[in-house]
Amino acid sequence: MPVFVALLRAVNVGGSGKLPMKELKAMCEQCGFESVETYIASGNVVFRSSDSPDRARSVLERRLGDYAGRKVDVLIRTAREMADLVEADPYADQPGNRVAVLFLDREPPPDLYPHVKGLTNESLRPAAREVFAHFPDGQGPSKLEFDLGTATMRNMNTVKKLAGMAAGI
Repeated sequence: MPVFVALLRAVNVGGSGKLPMKELKAMCEQCGFESVETYIASGNVVFRSSDSPDRARSVLERRLGDYAGRKVDVLIRTAREMADLVEADPYADQPGNRVAVLFLDREPPPDLYPHVKGLTNESLRPAAREVFAHFPDGQGPSKLEFDLGTATMRNMNTVKKLAGMAAGI
């Protein structure tokens, strides 16, 4: 049975979208997912499902919407896709908290820069359905904004942890 990583958008960030991870785990189990594990309170969950990635996303988004009373976007990646991101990290020589992956619901455009505001000394590299971002001064002071559709960002430390969790299920 395939292993998936679900990345929820705008959950437990800046006091909005409160969702205890215990509740998220229970919701995933109610959706029929197996071997469910969550990681940190920012909406990361790893599970097994016989569903397709699109079906798993749809089922989870519907369940989250019922819980939250609003749409909660979910981006799904397979265990293999997460491992591939770790292997493809163009900034692997940089600290994991200074590199992030912006997960998208589609392939990024060939020219990212018209879709980005606030770029100073950050650098970007597109991937399959992601954008790698290097934040030399950290994410905190960055004013970087993306206009690339539904997206959520995780730092490389989190990506590596999720890839490891997915590999271990």
